[in-house]
Amino acid sequence: MYFCSMDGIKTEIEITADGSATLYRPDLDEHYHSVKGALTESWHVYVECGFLHRLAMSHELPLNVLEVGYGTGLNAALTLKAAGNDRVVYKSLELYPLDAWQLDMSGFGYDNADAMVAVNAAPWNREVAMSPTFTLVKLQADFTNCELPQDIDVVYFDAFAPEKQPEMWTRGCFERLFRAMRTGGVLTTYCAKGAVRRMLQDVGFATERLPGPPGGKREILRGVKP
Repeated sequence: MYFCSMDGIKTEIEITADGSATLYRPDLDEHYHSVKGALTESWHVYVECGFLHRLAMSHELPLNVLEVGYGTGLNAALTLKAAGNDRVVYKSLELYPLDAWQLDMSGFGYDNADAMVAVNAAPWNREVAMSPTFTLVKLQADFTNCELPQDIDVVYFDAFAPEKQPEMWTRGCFERLFRAMRTGGVLTTYCAKGAVRRMLQDVGFATERLPGPPGGKREILRGVKP
């Protein structure tokens, strides 16, 4: 067990079923990723079903990605690796960023440790060129009331669970995302609850339940702006 403390918030590194690490917050009784496999979940839910799916359909570059909930930086690192030479602008919103030393999980089952180190070393609230074609912008901001980027192609909706952060999972929040997205834009989330699916449908998304990650949740959600 490894305990860290940031602004009074305690986190604990835990190894998940696929050998990769996640963080656990005792105050919320919540993990940052699935205990069935942090790396497996992030790749499947966000990169494979969101980013790569949209990249295959889009002829407009750069591809604009918005992540709701930066967390440990895993989604950003995986997207950086997956992007290759395609032009990407990746923006992430996080109200409570973790300290860099809390995020030093490079020795815990991550083959992409160099990308994890790079994205977590990038300063907040600045545009940083991670490669000649990949721009990262980590914004310390409250998703529920901040100004959202426009012309979004992909949304990674990775907030804590609805019962832990209900203010993040409202119709108003999804309406704001819908308006900020381009036609054909894709939103993915690990949460497949019927109430969330119905909210996405109500604001205009065409939704589908997809198989969850291997060994993990049975289903996930993807919404597309028609």
